[in-house]
Amino acid sequence: MCGRYTLMTEMSQLAEAFNLAHLRYDQSPRTNIAPTQDVPVIRMQADGRALEGYRWGLIPSWAKDPKIGFKMINARAETVASKPSFRNLLPRHRVAVIADGYYEWKKEGKEKQPFRFQLESKAPFAFAGLYDEWESPEDGELIRSCTIITTEPNPLAAEVHNRMPVILSAGALDTWLDPNVTDKEQLQQLLVPYPADQMIKYPVSKAVGKVTNSQLNLIEEVNLNSK
Repeated sequence: MCGRYTLMTEMSQLAEAFNLAHLRYDQSPRTNIAPTQDVPVIRMQADGRALEGYRWGLIPSWAKDPKIGFKMINARAETVASKPSFRNLLPRHRVAVIADGYYEWKKEGKEKQPFRFQLESKAPFAFAGLYDEWESPEDGELIRSCTIITTEPNPLAAEVHNRMPVILSAGALDTWLDPNVTDKEQLQQLLVPYPADQMIKYPVSKAVGKVTNSQLNLIEEVNLNSK
């Protein structure tokens, strides 16, 4: 799964890296992004790519209770084209969730050690995501929410966990955001593990496990041999 990630990259760098035409989200550096928070996503519009804020944890338009979003922070690549919650979103409700690192926990006996994964270049990247819009029956509030798609791990990620988020290459991102691409099979071919030789990982403080922690040193490497 993917349950925490980081985005420390400046807004100007994001705009250049992803060719953003519209900035509708005020992104400040974040070391511990968690489900239910508003997160920056790229959505293709008629006049270019727009950076917007969506709630992390998909609330389907048909949901009776928004709390369902707690259970839908991720979608599996293997079933995203067939599972009722996601299959109607895949053709036309695609977004890219922006990050520059993500956390995953490795079980070590009764303990869990968190690791941070990045691209070897340290550049920001895009997770494949889906979104939906839900309107509250009580007050009419419209909530746009999203989920991050996961896939089988590459060899590097497999050292820590049995899943990893789908990280899109530049070419795959262009296709993923293209509204003219609606074929499910073509889209599902993009949902593959990112090359392990283009990624790095390192251990970080267990303090990242607490959602309220957001200090800068969460992304610093820790020495496991000092235990």
